[in-house]
Parts: sequence; C-alpha cells; structure tokens
Amino acid sequence: MMSLFSSSISLRKGVAITDEEFVQLRDFIYEKSGIFVDEKRKYLFESRFRKRLQELSLSSFGDYLKFLKFDSNRKEELVKLFELITTNETSFYRDTKQLDAFYDNVLKEVVENVRKQGKSELHIWSAGCSSGEEPYTLSILLHEMLGLEAARWKIRISANDLSMAMIKKAREGLYNEYAMKTTPERIQLKYFTKENGGWRIKPEVAKIVDFRLLNLNDTLAVKRIPRSHIVFCRNVIIYFDQDMKKKVINSYYDNLLDGGYLMLGHSESLHKITKAFKPVFYPGTIAYKKE
Repeated sequence: MMSLFSSSISLRKGVAITDEEFVQLRDFIYEKSGIFVDEKRKYLFESRFRKRLQELSLSSFGDYLKFLKFDSNRKEELVKLFELITTNETSFYRDTKQLDAFYDNVLKEVVENVRKQGKSELHIWSAGCSSGEEPYTLSILLHEMLGLEAARWKIRISANDLSMAMIKKAREGLYNEYAMKTTPERIQLKYFTKENGGWRIKPEVAKIVDFRLLNLNDTLAVKRIPRSHIVFCRNVIIYFDQDMKKKVINSYYDNLLDGGYLMLGHSESLHKITKAFKPVFYPGTIAYKKE
C-alpha cells in the first residue's frame, strides 16, 4: 500500500502512545463512530494498533492519525480502524433467559398484533449484529413460532454492523463449534447443516436477513432503516458516552412502530437516557415498549 506517510522506519518494539496522541485518536474515533474510549482503556490502543502500524510501516501513533486524515487510502483504513475498535464476542442463542422471555412474551405479542391487523408483515432491526449470530437466532425464533406459516409472511431482519469483516462473515453463514456453544441440539440439527468442520445456516433462515454496513453515528443512513416492530441492540450502547447513547436510543424510538419493543443487553438500561419507553419486566430481562 502506497502512502504519503509510509516509510522504511520500523516501529520499535513496545512503542507507546503518548497522552496527546491518545486524545487525538480517541476524539477522531468518536467523531467517526460515536464510540468513546475512556482513558483507562488507553492500553487497548497500544495492544490493538501496534501490529497495524507495523503493517503500514508507520513509526508512531501520530503518523497513523495523519494517515487516517490525509492518506489517499484513508477510507479503506477507516474500515480497518472500525474492526480494531469493536469487540465481536457473540454466539447463537446468547443469553437464553432473555431470549425465552422475548419469545414467550414480546415476539408472541407482536405477531398476534400483526395478525389482528389482518397483516402478515414483520420487520426486526438487529443493530450491531457482529458476525450474524443474533439476527440468525431471531430468524430461527420466528420460524419456530410461525412454523409452516412463515413461508406466507413477508419478514425482514435488517442486520447492521460497523465492521465490514463481520458483515462478510455473517453473509457467509458458516460457524464453528464455539459459536454454537449455547444452541440447543434440536435447533442445530433443524436449522444448520454440518459442513467443512463447521455449521452452515440453512437458506430458509438466511434469506430473510439483510446484512449491511452501518455506522450508528450516520443519522441519514439510520433513517433509511425500514420502520421496525422490534429493535435488538444488545451490548452496543455500552461503548457510547451519554450524548451518543441518547442519539442512538432516540433513533431507535423514531424507527419503532407504535407498540414496538426495544431489547438491550442484560448490563444495559435506559436509566438516565430517556423516559420515552415503558419498561416491561419479564423473568431475566426488561423490554422497552413504545406506546
């Protein structure tokens, strides 16, 4: 890769990021993605970015920031930057207590309400979908609830992430044993096929999930997401500061249809963010309803 800032200088082993470089890079990341990195996690910059600096033959974090701002390949590098700053720890059927409550209550209510309206259309938004385990799990749950009727429904799950690498992996739909660690055996055998030492999601599950790159800090792009009956955003807002949390949660509220639900991660809540939603308590989880 040719670069205005490339050089033959090798990055010295154990190079540290200065306080000034950290602040500048942190602010750049916040501006571009809305993700805020606390000073306590400064070490993450050093551990996650060292190899990338070596690959680019850059001698300091200051040079890397210049690369991100001015190099002709800065757009491509921004994609790699997002991949470095995001955490993608996930699996199918993750947090089974929440999913059980969601299936028995939220999803059942939403499906019944759609039927009462004489419709058979349903849209779910999986924001921060990582490598696809969450939206595919939601697709499986819908197939479990609707059975053969699912073929007659117009169902779409919009699945978005900041990392293009994760979107590509999700579209491939092939997963290792670790990703299946919390998946019931019956579900594995019914909705996956064993292939190349892994498990591939079946076409009928995959076809209703639409994976696309999305930055939640991009207001116009977020507004293009179809109106949803349910929004899943688990373990995403924990990476945002208060202002960004409010911005994202407000966008979810605007996206949801009346009577729709927002589902967050078990360590997340809307406390001190908004009072626009009605919290609905179930065993093991809280759902947030738009009334």
